[in-house]
Amino acid sequence: MSLLGKLSIEALPYHDPIIMSTLTVVAILGVVIAALITKYKKWGVLWSEWITSIDHKRLGVMYIILALIMLMRGFADAIMMRSQLALATNGAEGYLPPDHYDQIFTAHGVIMIIFMAMPFMVGLMNIVLPLQIGARDVAFPFLNNLSFWLTAGGAVLINLSLGLGEFAKTGWVAYPPLSGLTYSPSVGVDYYIWALQISGLGTLLTAVNFLVTVAKMRAPGMKLMQMPIFTWTCTWANILIAASFPILTAVLAMLTLDRYMDFHFFTNEAGGNSMMYINLFWAWGHPEVYILILPAFGIFSEVLSTFTGKRLFGYKSMVYASGAIAILGFIVWLHHFFTMGSSANVNAFFGIMTMIIAVPTGVKLFNWIFTLYRGRLHITTPVLWTLGFMVTFTIGGMTGVLLAIPGADYVLHNSLFLIAHFHNTIIGGAVFGYLAGFTYWFPKAMGFKLDEKWGKSAFWCWQIGFLLAFMPLYVLGFLGMTRRLNSTDNPDWNIWLYIAAIGAVVIAFGILSQVIQLVVSFMKRDELNDKTGDPWDGHTLEWSTASPPQFYNFAKLPHVKDIDTWTDMKEEGEAYKRYESYDPIHMPKNTSAGVTISGSLTVFCFAMIWHIWWLAAVGLVAAIGFYIKRCYTKDVDYYVQPDEIKKIEDEHLKNAPKEVTA
Repeated sequence: MSLLGKLSIEALPYHDPIIMSTLTVVAILGVVIAALITKYKKWGVLWSEWITSIDHKRLGVMYIILALIMLMRGFADAIMMRSQLALATNGAEGYLPPDHYDQIFTAHGVIMIIFMAMPFMVGLMNIVLPLQIGARDVAFPFLNNLSFWLTAGGAVLINLSLGLGEFAKTGWVAYPPLSGLTYSPSVGVDYYIWALQISGLGTLLTAVNFLVTVAKMRAPGMKLMQMPIFTWTCTWANILIAASFPILTAVLAMLTLDRYMDFHFFTNEAGGNSMMYINLFWAWGHPEVYILILPAFGIFSEVLSTFTGKRLFGYKSMVYASGAIAILGFIVWLHHFFTMGSSANVNAFFGIMTMIIAVPTGVKLFNWIFTLYRGRLHITTPVLWTLGFMVTFTIGGMTGVLLAIPGADYVLHNSLFLIAHFHNTIIGGAVFGYLAGFTYWFPKAMGFKLDEKWGKSAFWCWQIGFLLAFMPLYVLGFLGMTRRLNSTDNPDWNIWLYIAAIGAVVIAFGILSQVIQLVVSFMKRDELNDKTGDPWDGHTLEWSTASPPQFYNFAKLPHVKDIDTWTDMKEEGEAYKRYESYDPIHMPKNTSAGVTISGSLTVFCFAMIWHIWWLAAVGLVAAIGFYIKRCYTKDVDYYVQPDEIKKIEDEHLKNAPKEVTA
């Protein structure tokens, strides 16, 4: 075998003009960005203040930047799929070869779920959750840094597959035997396996970190039922992550052994069972849906409470409903294969359990409506995302109840109806929630608000584009169009495919509006920085810190007596005050261990993909070595002294609004 294993010059897609032109554009952008960083001498700042940072707020910003980059990549795949289907009608071939199209729809699913939605969720959680519970940081700051770089390592691998080799052609679920070595002998499935494994490890470590943070680092006096609702929904999501992601790790490990060492866990003719893969995959996959949506529910609750000027209606019922959704989400995975031939009793049980999830979800919807009732609602961009969600997600929920009927699912399971339902809940639910949270907490993270005009433009383009892009898929599903087609020859389908393609273009204008919004807001940041008398100010503790918060978060940890302690502090005149004295604050130092360990593991994964065994050994040994070095590193902590704290707090109080109404 070659020193470079399977890697050769043939791995470069020089014969594909679409990929080569894309790589050229990416390379030019990379050179321009590197040149700008060099020109303004920012490499040192980038390394010392961002790449090696263990500050949960900076890590949250980096998670969101990663998510937005992967949103661009994943949406580019979506545009290519929609345009291909619009062009490849009446038997035409379109412009994408079948093998390239298969890679695109596989990469689209993996990127949007694992490398866009998950980092976006974790990023918002990183920025906000410690501030909401009055903590100075997460329980394990170094682990937080390592988790981010493991996720980034997975994103690097999946993007490398664009220009070196190929990605999987199996769909994002990678069912055997299609994902086995016999039917997928190339490196595409290996890219899939190792990208998910390394990012999944980072996500699992994040969940453990935040569960310990919530359990052990709440502000003095804060009881569990006094935590903000966003903290609660994130906690339920983290419980699901801790329980379900080891299942994904195990099933991908078995698929790896099948491909690398002929174990045949999933080979029917060799004593295995391919259905076991599907069973285990969805035992992770369906909780994953609720991992994505639960934090979004918390964001909508925070937004409506703030912009109606009211306490959230039915706080306790929202907490219990979130827990019910988390628990029920773990016992409905079998509805993903109603078509496999289970007994009527099995199908009936999972169908009923699926329908029951609509009950706690309905509780939340009515609580939001009652929060709106007689509230003085300010129609801001986060509120628009929330109202759009309430309409869109309700449609997705109703179609989900329809698919929970085994007989109906048997007909619709392999059709575009299912694709429409899934996007209805994930885009209209999770993504709308993250974009609402992004806008709502942007001033808390960056110190200035986002431009409202461009924010509302982005919302309307997303909302209208979404309806145009996915409502036609419900019709196409009823008309019998199946999933994963790259061309069609039924003229009755054409008009609906054209409308869906137009919808994707409208969403593209929404994303463009958000890019313009960021640029305009940065240019107008001084003008957008004044929050005096602004209803944007929320009820929870994160608004008691500066915007952006000090690196230590709280000069003195707040004492919590009520779920709306910050509102109480404002009413009592205690919101902005100068303390007589400050105690030293213990803080951990930044570290390069996270990026070096993750980088070494990424090299190990890349080498395993291409069977470069010597490089795999080097990467693994380096990762272990950097980890051991980190374990024995001394002097990793320091104290912020009272005079420095006083200076920072004085600046904060000088810039604090004289009057803030919620």
